[in-house]
Amino acid sequence: MGHNHSHNHTEGSSKKVLLISFIIITGYMIVEAIGGFLTNSLALLSDAGHMLSDSISLMVALIAFTLAEKKATHNKTFGYKRFEILAAVINGVALILISLYIIYEAIERFSNPPEVATTGMLTISIIGLVVNILVAWIMLRGGETENNLNIRGAYLHVISDMLGSVGAILAVLIIFFGWGWADPLASVIVAILVLRSGYNVTKDSIHVLMEGTPENIDVTDIIQTIEETEGIQSIHDLHIWSITSGLNALSCHAVVDDQLTISESENILRKIEHELEHKGITHVTIQMETEAHNHDNAIICQATIEQPHDHHHH
Repeated sequence: MGHNHSHNHTEGSSKKVLLISFIIITGYMIVEAIGGFLTNSLALLSDAGHMLSDSISLMVALIAFTLAEKKATHNKTFGYKRFEILAAVINGVALILISLYIIYEAIERFSNPPEVATTGMLTISIIGLVVNILVAWIMLRGGETENNLNIRGAYLHVISDMLGSVGAILAVLIIFFGWGWADPLASVIVAILVLRSGYNVTKDSIHVLMEGTPENIDVTDIIQTIEETEGIQSIHDLHIWSITSGLNALSCHAVVDDQLTISESENILRKIEHELEHKGITHVTIQMETEAHNHDNAIICQATIEQPHDHHHH
């Protein structure tokens, strides 16, 4: 139970962080958009567009957190926790698309260097940078940017926008010296960093959706821990996967001595659950069976071990 409480606590603080970040970014975006229309500044409007993508990514992450809190139902026995991973995929793919678009734009600009930028654009870029640094700092301080894929996706959006502001400031300063190629070059460097972030978030999220073994779990160590428990002869049909960030599950069949009483079996189970919780697995399902039962099932189990995709767990 202790772990669950801490999980809920970090989720609560992460949600608050996302909400604050969303309000700051959206507020500044509206100011920029209005400023862009009033001054007829393309630079202002395009930066507001950047901010809009941040705002949307934060909103997606927020919706995912809110949905993840919904209780499990007969229809969704794990609740809506996976929605966070879907949000991370959406954010990761969006980052990849944004970076490819920036590269495409930059190639255009290499052949047609832009006009010398104004001090107005410099001012906007600096304010935008300050807003992004503030939001990134809030997210880094209060959110689970390391362990939660959903938060990480939203955080990387803010960071990519921050890098964009840095690129714009550098480009403006360099354009003053008449180096027209500086702006697209800065854009390409930013785009490559964004592309890398987007790729990593998408890859990690897809790994969770494919029910891959969590990064922080050592399967050999888990097998050893269970098999070394007194009363357990062997295990088979082992599956370890993530339901969502920070919520890992395990299921397996364990062969036990046929002399064991029910209470002894329960003690063994409790001991294993306790050990596994320390190793980052909170949702444990173990089917215990005797040697005789195991032999009856030997062929099926062997096939399952060799071809894991034949076995469906729910």
